[in-house]
Amino acid sequence: MLPPEIIEFDDASIDNIADALKQRGYIILPKALSADLLDDLQCRGKNLPKEQWHRAGVGRHKNYQQNEEIRADKICWISADNSTESAFFLAMETLRLGLNRRLYLGLFDFECHFSSYAKGAYYRKHLDALKGQSNRVLSLILYLNTQWQATDGGALLLYPQQGGEPIQKIMPELGTLVLFLSETFPHEVLESQRQRLSLTGWFRINNSKEDRIDPPN
Repeated sequence: MLPPEIIEFDDASIDNIADALKQRGYIILPKALSADLLDDLQCRGKNLPKEQWHRAGVGRHKNYQQNEEIRADKICWISADNSTESAFFLAMETLRLGLNRRLYLGLFDFECHFSSYAKGAYYRKHLDALKGQSNRVLSLILYLNTQWQATDGGALLLYPQQGGEPIQKIMPELGTLVLFLSETFPHEVLESQRQRLSLTGWFRINNSKEDRIDPPN
């Protein structure tokens, strides 16, 4: 059992998330985590050394490439070696186990990185997982920005599976958490007009094969 101060999702909140994912495939939660954990995560992201940030790319493994016409953010992968990041991982583990019990998704693990968008940065419309070709099942975004205004840009647009106009426009305000099915919803980040910080992660299934372990050890 996780320490009480680490448990961020109780049964009622996980029931709510599971119901939303089952009915419409996504959910937006304005205040999903405790203020203390949010403050710690925001402080951690803001104070990461510059050398730990890397230009973000698209694709995985042999298809990986860096293309600023598609995305212009920088990322830093999080690790359980840091106490704040470890607390976040523990909260996600509670959520993973709870969703598996309710929805039988077979979620195997969770990977996550900080995302930093400088002024002028964006991420064009894309899918986190191509159907049948990725083990990313459920995408998660947690925003870490205080006093964000509409004029600051940087909104997340969530699109329906078959094109059309956005179904949601989400401002990257501190504490807002977004969960959506990775293979179902194209999305994009509009150009930011100020520094924008978030955590982006994926709950994954295990796609291990005889000649390849996935996720890797």
